[in-house]
Formats: sequence, C-alpha cells, structure tokens
Amino acid sequence: MSTPTEQLAAEGVSIWLDDLSRDRIVTGNLAGLITSRNISGVTTNPTIFQGAIGSGAAAYAGQITELAKAGASVDEAIFAATTDDVRDACDILRPVFDATGGVDGRVSIEVSPDLAHDTEETISQAKALWERVDRPNALIKIPATKAGLPAITEVIGAGISVNVTLIFSLDRYAEVIDAYLAGLEKAQAAGIDLSTIESVASFFVSRVDTEVDKRLAAIGTDAAEALKSKAGVANARLAYELFEQKFADDAAKALLVAGANTQRPLWASTGVKDPSLPDTLYVTELVAAGTVNTMPEKTLEATFDHGVVEGDTVTANYGDAHAHFDALAAVGVDFADVTQVLEDEGVDKFIASWHDLQNTVKTALADALESAR
Repeated sequence: MSTPTEQLAAEGVSIWLDDLSRDRIVTGNLAGLITSRNISGVTTNPTIFQGAIGSGAAAYAGQITELAKAGASVDEAIFAATTDDVRDACDILRPVFDATGGVDGRVSIEVSPDLAHDTEETISQAKALWERVDRPNALIKIPATKAGLPAITEVIGAGISVNVTLIFSLDRYAEVIDAYLAGLEKAQAAGIDLSTIESVASFFVSRVDTEVDKRLAAIGTDAAEALKSKAGVANARLAYELFEQKFADDAAKALLVAGANTQRPLWASTGVKDPSLPDTLYVTELVAAGTVNTMPEKTLEATFDHGVVEGDTVTANYGDAHAHFDALAAVGVDFADVTQVLEDEGVDKFIASWHDLQNTVKTALADALESAR
C-alpha cells in the first residue's frame, strides 16, 4: 500500500519541508526525507536559521571561525552561512528539480525582515541572494507587504524565481498575483525565457485560526463558538478559488501560452496551534492539484503516520467557505482587521527572529576570535 505522503504527491500536492540545518545536510537526513517522505522542496526563514545555528554550533564552528578571522560583520557571516546551506540543499534537491522540469526541487531563502517596508533594499538583497546561492532551483522569499509588491514585480522581471511569503488576505493575494504577472511581462519584454521563472504564493493557515478563534471566544455566543477552527481552511480554499480565476483570465493565459508558469499556492503555517485539533488538519483538508504544502517535521511525520488522503478537499467546498465568512461577519468578526493584524505580527515576529539570529552569530564570532587568541 502507498503511504499518505505518496498519496498526497499523487494528488498533485508538492510536500516541502519547513526546516533546514547544516546537520540535516551533512548527515544525509534531508536526502533521506526525499526518498522516505516524498519531500520535494525546502523552505527556510529567520526563525529556522536562528534555531539551526543556535543549536548546531559544531556544524557551523569551522565556518564561523574563518569568518571571524577574516573580519566579517554579523550580517556578512549570516549571509555566508545561510546561502551556503541553501546552495548545498539545492544541490541535494537538484535531481527532483530536473525530474519535475524545474517545478519542484526548490529551496527558499528570505530577504532580511528588516527590509519588509523598503522596496529598493528588498530588490537589492533579493538579487544578491540569488547571485550568491547561484542555483536555478533557489527561490528568494519576499514578504507580501505593500512595499514588497513592487519588489516582487522587479525581481520576477529580472528572471529570478520568488516565494512570496506572509499572505493572509484574499485582497493581498490578488495583488500578489498581479505583481507576479506584471513581473512576467517585464521579463518577457527583456527577452527572458519565461519557463525558467517559478513562483509560489505562501498563504498562511494556522495563524488565521489562532487570531479568529481568539475573537470568537471574546464574543462568547453559541453561534460564535460553532465557528471556531474553520477560518484557516476556509480562507485557503478561497485562495485556491481566486488562483483558478486569476490564471484563467486573458492576460494570464497569454503569458502561459508564451511559456510562463502559474504561481502555485503554497500552504504555510500548517502545524496546528490548538492541540485539540487533528494534527494533520491543514494537510488533509487542503488537498488540491498544483499546490505546495510546506510542513514542519512534526506535521510531516504525523501525515506520514496517519494522514487520511481522500482526494481533492478544496474545489468542492468553495460554497461552504464563502458561507463561513458570511457567518463570521454576522457574529461580528472583522476579517480585514484580522489579516492586517496577522501581517503586522508576522513581520514583527520575523524581525525579532532575525535580531535573535544576529545576536547568536555575534556571540559565535566573538567566541571564535577569543578561542583563536
């Protein structure tokens, strides 16, 4: 019998691991997950690298020592260590990239969250990361802030593949798709082969339920209580409906005919935050062809162990998803405010993790210099 992760892959869902460390690379763990758990990509963020470098000191010690001796700044050391990890992971996933015609086998690396509201610096760092990693199967992560939207267009227009992150609302998602299509038009005008550009749009799921459920609890009625723990899945399902609509319009179809790829929806934040919920909820309820589900290892293992994959669980449920949001509005949940709060908090959390990473690397550089004396 096939495993649940094999069944997911057969349904057209790409399984990406939401984690990376040098230990995973050098021990063969990442390579093993490709074969044993059907992993076809990797996503990273500042929180992941802070944990990797903070807890994996031995794996990074040699490089940190060399960087310290060379007088590297904290940000230069982070840039070197993280791009090396992503490059090595890209090489491990290269056979997947080749076998899928460049669709999968992707590894994401994020621009500094400190730049989330700075368009020009985001563009500059995205190009620097792409050049430094120097692998066709890299993805540069750019947040879907207002300042991020023109950066997405410019970076896609330069022929760079992009993972757009921190998407919570349908309105912002529509703007992200438009930014992607505008970037493809720029790339086409520049004579770039559109087929070489890939993009995913990372729609966050569990954080939506956390914020909405907090508001429903405050309302406290039976009607509000009945709506708990459903908004995240409903929001993602409507995102897929929007994806289908946007890529069926004439402008998008013309680009697809010219060789462009769709910008696949990616389900992020798929580890459940509420322990009373099924631990595979944001996997089995979001099965649809042409999507990516990026999972922390705990969710990946739960899915492999007992996930029940029953085909497409998205496209037949658009009506229920719309009805759910009507019901949320009826009990007094302002979902536009929910998504704005989540975007602001998401940026703030990544900035905090980035600063933690800077502090970790600062200490490691100082310790390396001290040991070398």
